[in-house]
Amino acid sequence: MGDSIHLSAADLAALAFFLAVWVLHTLASDGKLVSRVSLTTAMNAQREAWMRNMAEREVRIVDTAIMNGLQQGTAFFASSSLIALGGCFALLGASDRVLQVLAELPFGAASSHEAFQTKVFGLVLILAFAFFKFGWAYRLFNYCSILIGAVPILHGEASRNPLSETAVWRATRMNVLAGKHFNSGLRAVFFSIGYLGWFVDPVVFVISTLVLLAVLVRRQFFSAARQAVLGQPSGPGKG
Repeated sequence: MGDSIHLSAADLAALAFFLAVWVLHTLASDGKLVSRVSLTTAMNAQREAWMRNMAEREVRIVDTAIMNGLQQGTAFFASSSLIALGGCFALLGASDRVLQVLAELPFGAASSHEAFQTKVFGLVLILAFAFFKFGWAYRLFNYCSILIGAVPILHGEASRNPLSETAVWRATRMNVLAGKHFNSGLRAVFFSIGYLGWFVDPVVFVISTLVLLAVLVRRQFFSAARQAVLGQPSGPGKG
């Protein structure tokens, strides 16, 4: 198989390690591998609290403004993914020059045109995955805006109506799903940075993946942002 796609055994092993790290980190962030609450899980609880507070407001200008901000951020990353995809095709057109630069790096390993093109195609797949995730998240945030408009104000009889509770649940669920797909797209962008190490050498690829993993794990499970969401103030000097 390695010969058919012009990759060495070391390349395939490094790629398998990269994909395994990506999958495991995704599962851990979603609370499926570890008991420690991740930043993503903590924020999902805050999304639910937001929807419940929203249902009690007669004027929901604040909520629509927040939704608008979420959609704008998602659209920005979707557009950035498309621009990066264009850059990948530019790499293919300048493969000779890029291979020359990579060969001159201290840890650069010799690579064939075929192997380089295979690696670029892999980067294209990652960025395309990110774009589709951002595009779907944008649409889900749009749906969530509609569901927010459909939530009745929880005053008087409406607060005891089962249909009102169902409307809040729908808006909450749609918001959480939109956030999940946005996070998946953002995670793909992060991992595309680690993927760049593969263009230098399989060993560098593994190292860049581990460095990226360390950064993401810290942000999800040990960051000041997580402490802020969970209401656990950090000590003096911590950030």
